[in-house]
Amino acid sequence: MTKEFVILVDENDNEIGVMEKLQAHQEGLLHRAFSVFIFNDKSELLLQQRALTKYHSPGLWANTCCSHPRPNETIKDSANRRLFEEMGMSCDLTIKTNFIYKTEFDNGLIEHEFDYVLVGFTNQNPILNREEVESFKLQTITDIKMDISSNPQNYASWFKIALEKVF
Repeated sequence: MTKEFVILVDENDNEIGVMEKLQAHQEGLLHRAFSVFIFNDKSELLLQQRALTKYHSPGLWANTCCSHPRPNETIKDSANRRLFEEMGMSCDLTIKTNFIYKTEFDNGLIEHEFDYVLVGFTNQNPILNREEVESFKLQTITDIKMDISSNPQNYASWFKIALEKVF
């Protein structure tokens, strides 16, 4: 398996280095990431349930896809690459906002990310990459927020933050 590298950044998103992804998560170093939100023409958000084999947040519900840009890769290019790799789909994406968050997981890993939120619109059905995604569903923002209120443990930490930032 090829090692993945992330771009280390400061609080202003200035690049300060590159590190192997797992090491960055072990050390909790701030690095660049993105979260993609895809809507259909009914204003429903395409959610993914993370694969049960993921090294953190397995089985949790999250936005359509998320990942990290590779060195020398733009946010939009990396978001489009991962949208296709995870969900088998593509569409025009727009960067809406960004935020920094830090979450520690039970397995000792730490997500400390400068996360860009991108939004797109399509009625395509996803073709799931089962190594990345267990399942998917379409829901309105209102229904998602109500379910997060009742069942916060079912959702990925960054998704709950990004949802509030965008909606």
